[in-house]
Order: sequence, then C-alpha cells, then structure tokens
Amino acid sequence: MSERLKGNILVTGANRGIGLALVQQLGETPGEEGHIYACCRDPQGPGAQALRDLSTQCPGKITVVKLDVSDVDSISSAVQTVSRIIGAGGLNLLINNAAINRPETPAPLSACGKTDMMEAYETNVVGPFLLVKMLLPLLQKAAAMDDTVKGNTMSCSRSAIVNISTLISSIEKCPETFPIAQMYPYRTSKAALNMLTRCLAEDFRRHNILVAAVHPGWVRTAMGGEEASLTPQESVGGVLSILTSLSNKHSGMLLDWQGNTIPW
Repeated sequence: MSERLKGNILVTGANRGIGLALVQQLGETPGEEGHIYACCRDPQGPGAQALRDLSTQCPGKITVVKLDVSDVDSISSAVQTVSRIIGAGGLNLLINNAAINRPETPAPLSACGKTDMMEAYETNVVGPFLLVKMLLPLLQKAAAMDDTVKGNTMSCSRSAIVNISTLISSIEKCPETFPIAQMYPYRTSKAALNMLTRCLAEDFRRHNILVAAVHPGWVRTAMGGEEASLTPQESVGGVLSILTSLSNKHSGMLLDWQGNTIPW
C-alpha cells in the first residue's frame, strides 16, 4: 500500500495518534527507497517514547526532528536540520498533520475565547503556511528531478504537500455536522487550512508540486475520543492508499480517507 511512496517524507505531529501511525506504516516500506523525517515538539520527552522506539526498530529509515509548528524559530531550525541531511536531494512529500483543538470538545460558543481561536489558527494554519514556505526550495528540487521524464505529471512520490483536514471543515456540510461537535476554533481554522490548500495548489502548479487536503476519518486519538469509529492504523492505511493514487486532477481538492471528494 505505502510501498510506492518513495523518497524523503516529512510528517509533523509524529509522536502520537495519526502522525505516529503514519510514520509506523511508512517505516514498514521494504528496502531503502525512502527516508522519514518524523517531527514533534519534544523528541526527548515521555510523549515521544513510542516514536523513539519506532526509530530504533527502523534503523536508517527514520530521523526524529524537533519541531513546534507554533514557533517560527523552531520551524526554521527544523528546516535547516532537514535541509542539511537531505543535501542535494529534495523533499518528495510533506504531510502537515500537527494540529490542536481548543478548548475541549464540544467547544460551544460560550466556552470559546480569543486565545482559543488564535492558538488554533496559529498551529493549524500559520504553522503549515510557514513550513511550506520554508521547505519550498526542497519541494521544488524534488519536482525538478528527472523533469524530462516526468513532464508536468504530479504525484506524492514526486513532490507533494498533504494537509490533514477534517470533514467538519466543510462549510456545505456544517448543518449536518455542527450538532455533533460545535468546535468553533477547530472548525474555522481547518476551513482556513482548506483555503491555504487551494491557494498553494494554484500557486505551485507551475512547479509541478501537488497540494491536497485529506480528512482521515473519525479516529480514536486523544482528539477523536474513544467512541471514534476508526483506529489510527485503519485510518492511515486508507490515507496512504489514497496518497499513492493522487495526480494532477486531485491537486487543490479535499478528499476523505476512502478517496471520496468532500465539498468545501
């Protein structure tokens, strides 16, 4: 399933939940066809023990990188680290997975304040924006490799940005999803991430860099809760299967973990 995703892959929020499952399944790819840069805020802390263990189990395939997507200096430092390791190579796939939910679900209007809105926007939108901006030279480098063979064909194995979004970011679907979880800061920040996805897709077509947003489903994570219908492994299995099939026609779209298009 994930064996066709080759090259250098960077995953944010990689120490737990969906991010950890992404690194795990990508790390199971046989051979030396790819390298994973697994990013999290505190690589040496107790919350990253599972990620450190995974790195040990996959020698030479996973590099753990310190990255706080809400801190511009941390983003800059992480990009410098990855750039130094990659060297003449390019970055084939960036998965912007790190996100926060403020305050706790259901987050009705009465419970939300300015700080909640600003923190969600800073992490869920500004962080991916800055990371893409700083990693663009590496993404361009990957897209330009073997250009005479690939032409204008876009794919996640060539050069791509995948933003992990959500069904509840859909404005059209809001009437049916709002009663389940109001989540004002999370919903609005992810809707903004969708617009960022669309803008980047239009901007980067000239570079042959694919940009798409993916809803991973309702997943049993710290954010999704124990009642969620999918395990992280099930969700990521679907997501990675979808990523291997993305092409030019999917750039700028919001898809779910089964490949269905979600309306904006």
